[in-house]
Amino acid sequence: MFAKKLAATIVAATIGSSAVASNTIVDIAVGDDRFSTLVAAVSAAGLVETLQGPGPFTVYAPLNDAFAALPEGTVDTLLKPENKGDLTNVLLYHVDDRNLTAGMIPSGSNYFKPVLASERLCITKDGGGVSIADGTGEMANVIIADIKADNGVIHVIDKVLLPGKRPDCH
Repeated sequence: MFAKKLAATIVAATIGSSAVASNTIVDIAVGDDRFSTLVAAVSAAGLVETLQGPGPFTVYAPLNDAFAALPEGTVDTLLKPENKGDLTNVLLYHVDDRNLTAGMIPSGSNYFKPVLASERLCITKDGGGVSIADGTGEMANVIIADIKADNGVIHVIDKVLLPGKRPDCH
């Protein structure tokens, strides 16, 4: 519930302060209710201004349902001010500092370095689409690829990526 209230406040503040029309990654996320939990998390981590910057960025953006699938209480705990560092790490695990469209991802399984430099993602592209293994060994699927923004690209995923041990990438 806290996340929804925070997201509504952020949406109102962001829309209210938009003097110039733009189409940044943040603007796209704010304009789509399916990302309200992600928007609340990005705001709580203090990353709004960064992700509105020039980039380029590739964001693997989990839908609200992906956050809801986390163990009960996880999102509310991460959104607490004292957990800002952990929240920031989780969010930076979802960001690459390049503009990687789906066409630029090579076939097969390959390691990618997110902005959270101590970690790696294993991204697999095959005839069935693109999937991402995280530090838990779980897989997220790209369900919508290549939402283009002025400062990068968004790939919508169905799971929150969590840091941990280096995923197998074979």
